[in-house]
Order: sequence, then structure tokens, then C-alpha cells
Amino acid sequence: MPKSIAVVTGASSGIGYATALRLARDFQAVVLVARSRAGLEKAAEAIRSSGSEPTVVDIDLSLPAAAGAVVQYTLDKHGRIDALLNLAGAVPAMDLFEMTDAQWNAGAELKLHGARRLTIAAWEALKSSKGSVVLMSGVTAQVPTASAAAVAVINAAISALAKAFADRGIADGVQVNSVLPGAVMTDRRLAMIEKSAASGSMTIAEAMQKLLVRSGITRYGQPEEIAELMAFLVSPAARWMTGATLRMDGGEVKTV
Repeated sequence: MPKSIAVVTGASSGIGYATALRLARDFQAVVLVARSRAGLEKAAEAIRSSGSEPTVVDIDLSLPAAAGAVVQYTLDKHGRIDALLNLAGAVPAMDLFEMTDAQWNAGAELKLHGARRLTIAAWEALKSSKGSVVLMSGVTAQVPTASAAAVAVINAAISALAKAFADRGIADGVQVNSVLPGAVMTDRRLAMIEKSAASGSMTIAEAMQKLLVRSGITRYGQPEEIAELMAFLVSPAARWMTGATLRMDGGEVKTV
């Protein structure tokens, strides 16, 4: 049986970290990619205890040359790529009229173009293995607001990009889907809640509850819940699902 190799970006924290740990149960080797060496080492140590083989690549995917470097490293070490999960990137939730060009571009360069370049760089390997790709968007792609415009625009672009890759993938035998998480309790979201609490003279608990009410949900999601969806999408059970945009948000988005 050939080795199965998964590449997970954004693996140093949040959903990427949880996904890397989850995939270690299904794949013989997981390549962990992110900018934070310390976070990657923590993920690698957790994966080793599961018996899988982790590889750490600390690199900035916003740099154009990074995608080719990650793919070449993976092929040199493992000889194949069976699954690519593009989970890196966080775009600041800032007011439409306050965000600078530099802030817009920085968000797009990592989350959108980083995923685009990495998927293209890995495509031939994915064709050979008949592999799977997941791109992570977000619910703001479907409910854009003035207070989080860049997040919404970039996430919508990622969803469209996944559709385009999926269209090419039909002929090439590569499965591509996108996932739209809702309000997931990551370190980044906790920092946002803490900032909201401080600015509104509230406790952390009060700020958390206020944001839940505003979102129309009863609780925050957990990274491990999104990781289970990611694992399903790159499993044989989901093989006929391609070009899908899957939202997991606790019911936050009310549109059809």
C-alpha cells in the first residue's frame, strides 16, 4: 500500500493545528506548514504520540517562492502528495473605510494567493495520486458586512477559487472543496473577544455572550469539530463530493 501524505498549512494554531492532529490518525505522514516554528513543533510533538510521521516546514506562504519550496520539500522527503489542506491566513476584521491597501493586500497575499500558488504547485503531484484539496473560506463570504469587508471579499474569492480548481480537477482526477467555518473558538477569536470586552467595559464572559447573541447561535464551535469535516472531505467516503462549499457555523447564516 503506498504511503498517504497530507500537507496542512496554518498548522501551528487554531483549525489548522486541530486538522493536522486529526489527519495524523488517517495518513501515514503529515507535513505541517506555517510561519511559527514554535507552534509547528508543538503540533509535531502531539502527532508523534499518535504514531504518525510529522514533518515541519516553517515558511511564509505569502512569499511567491514559498509554494514551490513546500511542494519540492514534500516530494523529496515523501515522494507524493495525497491531500492538501490550505488553512493558513487570517484577515483583519476592520471597517471598510479604515483598512489600508497594505492591510487588504497582506490578507489576500497569504490566505488567497498563498493557497492559489500552493495548489498550483502541488497540482501535478495531486494528479498523480488522484488526491484531494481543501481551501478554507469563512461564513463572511456569504454575509459580508462593512465592519469585516476584507474578510468577506477574500473569503468569497477563495470559495470561487475552489470552484475553479474543482472544475479543472474533474478532468485531472483531483477533488477540490471549500469549507466555511463560523465562529470557532481559536486563540485569535479569544483575543478579539478580550479586545471587545476591554473596549466595552465588560467581562470576558459578558463579551462572549454578547457576540453569541449577535451571531444568533448558542455556542462557539471548536477547532476539532471543523477538523472532523476536513478529515471527511479528504477521505474515500467523500470522493464523489467535489466543487462543494460546505458551511459549518452552528446555524449563524440564515440564508438558503
